[in-house]
Amino acid sequence: MTAPMLVPDRPSGRLTDAWRHCVGAGRFELALRRDYQDSLALVQREIGFRHIRQHGLLSDGVGVHRPYEFAGSRRVAHTYTYVDQIVDAYLALGVRPFVELGFTPAALASGDQTVFWWQGNVTPPESPKEWASLVRSTVAHLVDRYGLDEVRGWPIEVWNEPDLSVFWPGADQDAYHRLYEMTAHAVKEVDASLQVGGPALSPGADDDWLARFAAFVTERSVPIDFVSRHAYTSGPAQPVPFGSYQTLRPAAALLEQFAAPRRTLAGTALAGLPVHITEFSSSYRPDNPIHDTAFHAAYLAPVVAAAGDLVDSFSYWTFCDMFEEAGVPATMFHGGFGLLTHRQIKKPTFHLYAFLARMGPDVLARGEDHLVTRDAAGHVTVLAWAPADHTGQSTVDGHRVRLSVPVGRAGHAFAARSSAGEDAGNARAAWAAMGRPASPKPRQLDALREAAEPVRTHRRVPVHDGRAELDLTLGRHEVTLVEVSPVTDETPPWFDDSRLFG
Repeated sequence: MTAPMLVPDRPSGRLTDAWRHCVGAGRFELALRRDYQDSLALVQREIGFRHIRQHGLLSDGVGVHRPYEFAGSRRVAHTYTYVDQIVDAYLALGVRPFVELGFTPAALASGDQTVFWWQGNVTPPESPKEWASLVRSTVAHLVDRYGLDEVRGWPIEVWNEPDLSVFWPGADQDAYHRLYEMTAHAVKEVDASLQVGGPALSPGADDDWLARFAAFVTERSVPIDFVSRHAYTSGPAQPVPFGSYQTLRPAAALLEQFAAPRRTLAGTALAGLPVHITEFSSSYRPDNPIHDTAFHAAYLAPVVAAAGDLVDSFSYWTFCDMFEEAGVPATMFHGGFGLLTHRQIKKPTFHLYAFLARMGPDVLARGEDHLVTRDAAGHVTVLAWAPADHTGQSTVDGHRVRLSVPVGRAGHAFAARSSAGEDAGNARAAWAAMGRPASPKPRQLDALREAAEPVRTHRRVPVHDGRAELDLTLGRHEVTLVEVSPVTDETPPWFDDSRLFG
C-alpha cells in the first residue's frame, strides 16, 4: 500500500480570493427580477462574491439613454431608474458591480448590427461626443449616488470581445482603440482615481491584438488601470433543438489562457497592471448542458485551485440560469451553476465554489487532485477531486487520495466530509431519472432540491505524532471537502455507551 502524502506543517503560500473576486450574470435588467435576486442572495450567503459583471448596462432595455425633441431640437436625457434599483439590490447583498460599458443605445448607434436574442446593438456610436457624455453622466451618477470611495473600487471595463465581429463590426481594432480612448478619458474626467480598463478579449484573440492595444494606450497616454480577457475551452457549437453540444480541450488550457496576458505584456508599460479574466468556463454557451454535470465541477476544480497564482481575478460565466443570450430557457437546466427559475436548485459547480468558500487562507499543499489549507484557528481543510477526462471517453471511479495532515497534539480529530458527484449533490441526475420533466411538479421540485444537496458524513480520526491520516476514495467526477479539527474530549466520566441498554 502506498504511504499517504505528508502534508507540511508550515504554509507554502496563500490562497488568494481571485476565484471569488467576480462572477458573471445575464444582461443587466434581468437583475430587476425577484427570482434572480433570490438566487443571488443564495449565492452570496454560501459563496460571497465581491463583484458581479453583466452585459447591456447602456443597452435600450435599461433605459439610460433617452433622446427626445423639444422646441424643434434633439436633446438627450439620461435616466437611472433601473440602474439604481439594481445597484441598490446588489449592495444590499454585499456584491458590487464590475461595470461593463456596453452596448450602444439604438438611437446613438451607427448601424443596426445586434447580438443575442435580446438584440444588444454592437455598432460604434454615431456621435463620439454624445457617447462620451453618456459615459460621463453614467459614471458621475454612480459616484453621486454611492460615493467616490465606493465607486473607485468598481472596475470599469470598456466593451466586450471587440476582437470578434459578432460583438464589434469587422473586429476593427482601430475603431475599438478610438472607442476605448474616448471612453477612458470620459471616465477619468469624473475622477482620476476611478479604475478603467479593457480590452475584454475573447479566448481566440491572438497575442498581437493585446500587444497592439498596449502600444496604442502607451503611445497616446490613454488611461488604463487593468487588463481583461476571457477564457473558454469549448469547440464549435453542434446545435440541436434548444441546445448545443461542443468538444472540450483539457482544463489546463484555461490556465494557459489565464497566463497569456502577462506573458504578452512582459516588457511593456502595462506589465505590472492587474489582469482580470472577466469570463471563464468550459463553454460560453448557456444552452450547453455540460455546465449542469458533475463532470463540470471535477473538470474546473484544478483550475480554480491554481488560477489565483496567475491572475488577479477569474469570473465564472454565469452564476445562475436566468441567462437569455440564446432566448428564454427552454429546458430546466440552462447555463449557470444555480437554478434560479426553479427555486434555486444547486449544481455540482455551485458546490465546488461553496467548498472553496470554507477553506482557510494558508496553503499547506497542492497536488493534481487536492488542495490543503489551514485557517487562523488551526483547522485543516482538504479539497479533493476525481480526474475528469475532457473527451468523456474514460472516467475514474474509486480514485484514491491519501494524506497525512497536521492537526496538533490532540488524541483524535473530527473529520466532516461534504461530497458532490454523479450520485450526490447532482440535481441533473435526479431530473434525468424523473424523465426530464419540462415543468416539474412541486413534489418533484422538493426531490430535486434534496438531490442537489451534497452528501455529508463525519468520523473520528486518530491522531499520531500530531497527524491525522485521511484515506479518501472518490467516486466518478466527485469533488469533496474534508474539514479536520482537533477534538477536545469533554466526555463526563459517567458516560458509558456500553450501558445504553442498562
